[in-house]
Amino acid sequence: MQLPQRRHQKLGLNPREEDRYMTAEAIERLQQTVRRLETEERPKIVADLSHALTLGDFSENAEYQDAKARLSRIDGRLFGLKERIKHAIPIERTENTTGRARIGSVVRVHANGKSRTYEILGSLESDPAKGRISHVSPLGKALLGRAAGEQVVIEAPAGPVTYEILEVS
Repeated sequence: MQLPQRRHQKLGLNPREEDRYMTAEAIERLQQTVRRLETEERPKIVADLSHALTLGDFSENAEYQDAKARLSRIDGRLFGLKERIKHAIPIERTENTTGRARIGSVVRVHANGKSRTYEILGSLESDPAKGRISHVSPLGKALLGRAAGEQVVIEAPAGPVTYEILEVS
C-alpha cells in the first residue's frame, strides 16, 4: 500500500527556514506532545478502531468511519510534529561576546519615551505582548547585527519609529 504524499514532500521542500528556529524548551515541548500522542491518544483511537472493526459492515459503520478519521488526524499531526522537530534549528543561548544582536539575544530598546526589552526568537515562538519577537518581523530584522548605542528606524502605519538600542545580551 502506497501512502499519500503531502505537497511539500512531492516538491522536495523543507519547512521555511524562518519557521525552523526554536529554543530548546520549544523543541522539548514538541517532543513531549509527540510522546503523549504516541503513548496515550493514538493507542486509545487504535482500540476504538479495533472495536469498530468487530461490528462489521464498514460501509455504514459510523464508529469505524469516525475512528478511522481520528486516527488519520493524529497520524498527520504526529508526522507534522516529527518533521518540525527533525528540521528544527536550535537557538543557542550562549554568552554574546560580540555585543551584536542575533537570534536568541535579549535587546533593550528605547522608543517613543518608553523602554522595552525584546527577545529575538524564531517565528513560531514570537509573542510581542510577552517581549518575544520574530527575527523576520520588521523590528527583529532591523535589530539583527546591531549593537548597543545604534539606532534603527522602523516604518509603522503611524509613521517611522526610531528605536535606540540600549543593551544587547
